[in-house]
Amino acid sequence: MLVKEFVQMRRDRLTFAMMVGVPLMQLILFGYAINMDPKGLPAAVVSAESSAFSRSLVRALENTGYFRIVATPATVAEADRLLQMGRVQFVVQIPEDFSRRVLRGEQAVALVEADATDPAATSNALAALAQVASSGLEHDLKGPLARGQAPSPPIELRVHRRYNPEGLTEYNIVPGLMGVVLTMTMVLMTSVAMTRERERGTMENLLATPVRPLEVMAGKIVPYVIVGYVQVAVILLAARYLFAVPMVGSLWLLTSVLVVYILALLAIGFTFSTLARNQMQAMQMTMFFFLPSILLSGFMFPFRGMPAWAQALGEAIPLTHFLRIVRGIMLKGSGAAQIWPSLWPLGLIFLAVSVLALKRYQRTLD
Repeated sequence: MLVKEFVQMRRDRLTFAMMVGVPLMQLILFGYAINMDPKGLPAAVVSAESSAFSRSLVRALENTGYFRIVATPATVAEADRLLQMGRVQFVVQIPEDFSRRVLRGEQAVALVEADATDPAATSNALAALAQVASSGLEHDLKGPLARGQAPSPPIELRVHRRYNPEGLTEYNIVPGLMGVVLTMTMVLMTSVAMTRERERGTMENLLATPVRPLEVMAGKIVPYVIVGYVQVAVILLAARYLFAVPMVGSLWLLTSVLVVYILALLAIGFTFSTLARNQMQAMQMTMFFFLPSILLSGFMFPFRGMPAWAQALGEAIPLTHFLRIVRGIMLKGSGAAQIWPSLWPLGLIFLAVSVLALKRYQRTLD
């Protein structure tokens, strides 16, 4: 029996690959990709003045390692647009009287707006602002200006947490669960549906019908689109009445975008069904797809805290783009223009996977 089991294991190469591949993937992702202390977060600076003190403040922010200045918009409205679209994590506003208040020995005030939709991504960066406020101008306040160092810090950095002022994790987790649940169920149900036909011997009847591959794919996918919308309805009701998660944006826009995401997942499941020989292999492929989707999408760990190669892998995962869309609509009130940079990759993934699935689909059992 022992020898027989090893022989069977050798024959089932996919199962053997899963036993080796899943632990190896977890080791690499948790060891190299996961980072709960993201640094180098993109920030925009809107400065109404150009002085040595304002430049020192910006340098002090960069020296913390948490802030990376990527834009200097001319207006607050332009900076707000960057924050809403997710291009930057922070917006720093320096008023026109900043230097004048420092020279008078008064406490200068600057505003730091943070995208708090993911509290874990901004918490450490915001905590570092206390050190910036106390020592950010220590090299400038010398000699006659030394009075600005006491008794209070020369700078007050007022923090405004946008979209999630109280830093509630429910606002981040519950909308993300919508994408996670759909990822698991849609891919699994579709991949198992086709392999079940093959295992039960009903594939011959399906192949004998005058149905083209595209029609088979559509017939297998459309029923699960309805199931996906039922799941979304349940999650939205729970988000509203159990967790009090706001719906700032358009519900109709969200439901319209959902069909693209669901179709992309179902196409992936259909592709798995063309590769799997039985339902067990289909479930194994689903789990192998689900693990990086959870870890690299930004659902459990801050996306910007991962290294560049991990972010590149995450961009190829549908859940990554859907999380940006659903959080943008529900928490930020984003419209079609704001979510478009995340929507078109979903459509591209759907088209690419659909072409692959149709090419893999065989009209014969050989």
